[in-house]
Amino acid sequence: MTTVETPDVLAPARLGPLELRNRVIKAATYEGLSHKSLVTQDLVDFHVGYAKGGVGMTTVAYCAVAKEGRTDRHQIHWTDEAMPGLRKLTDAVHAEGAAVSAQIGHGGPVANPKGNGAPALSPSKHFHATTLSWAKEASVDDIHRITEAHAEAARRAAAAGFDAVEVHLGHNYLASSFLSPKVNHRTDAYGGSLENRARFAREIMRAVHDAVGGRIAVIAKMNMDDGVPGGFWLDEAIPVAQWLEKDGTVDALEMTAGSSLLNPMYLFKGDAPLDDFSAIMPQPIKLGVKLVGKHFLRSYPYRDAYLLEDARQIRSAVKVPMILLGGITDRPAMDLAMREGFEFVAMARSLLREPDLVNRIGRDAATPSLCIHCNKCMPTNFTGTRCVLVDRGSSRGATWGKPAGYVS
Repeated sequence: MTTVETPDVLAPARLGPLELRNRVIKAATYEGLSHKSLVTQDLVDFHVGYAKGGVGMTTVAYCAVAKEGRTDRHQIHWTDEAMPGLRKLTDAVHAEGAAVSAQIGHGGPVANPKGNGAPALSPSKHFHATTLSWAKEASVDDIHRITEAHAEAARRAAAAGFDAVEVHLGHNYLASSFLSPKVNHRTDAYGGSLENRARFAREIMRAVHDAVGGRIAVIAKMNMDDGVPGGFWLDEAIPVAQWLEKDGTVDALEMTAGSSLLNPMYLFKGDAPLDDFSAIMPQPIKLGVKLVGKHFLRSYPYRDAYLLEDARQIRSAVKVPMILLGGITDRPAMDLAMREGFEFVAMARSLLREPDLVNRIGRDAATPSLCIHCNKCMPTNFTGTRCVLVDRGSSRGATWGKPAGYVS
């Protein structure tokens, strides 16, 4: 009987065509540090901090494939003007010995129609309570245009020096909303059966894979569970993961959960900071958060490695490398992921609190995480994502919004 040795999470590892110095990935957390869709020095410093802190790869989130797919009006999308700054960012991360991935996707019904100056798109007409607006049904022409936009984003990511792209198939962003029977009520080739609902996501992954031609790694971040009755769930996620593997379009899968559209706290677990969200919202959304926020921003108990139970069912169904996300805070959780057959781990909130946590774990495996899962970092993505318990103020520098603050 052959014994499979458990990998050392802090040893070098291969992800598709990419060699990483370890198996720890800084998960995508929208930074709130791009301005007018351009890279700022603050955004560069944000990711250089994690590179210096020891991660194998950091993920730039969220780079929309089309202007109307942004969830914030300042988000990066893949324009000619953004490319020089993105190259400066990738060069700066590489100089610290880490790799860097670009998360690409289309916000769909989660997009910000007011900020984008265009209606949000959805598989079917949908009312978004947060933006108080209707998302219009995407046409087949929209689907084809956005599929090609993913391919172009991947090409541009490679040209800008990114080592990987992470394609967003989760959280009821556009591709995820097509997967969800709760949101997708179409009767054409992109609705109804699971095979039809998965068609868009599979076409996106094929387009991205073919666009980069093995030059950079391709990761799919996909929901296992929307967290709402009648939504996409694990019984459908398993065959979709198997189809992506059979298609040969992914180098790794990162499983996630929850819906930014319908149940955003389901992914994060821990406290729901209602007062903090209310404080940064404009009226009438501020009043809405105060009145009904507890029904939209629900609290869920936190435990380490909280997505493992579901993710291991995907793990047992596919052979493609997998990244375990959700409650990875210390060496025991990392080692548990390795024993369970995951090739990589993704960390987010614990690194917001301590960007150098991976280096310190490398020096002392007993190092605990100081993150208390209060989730007060979540509302800060409007002002520069950060841990509010660390006394360093806003991540946005003195040159914010001024010519000197851009990287070009």
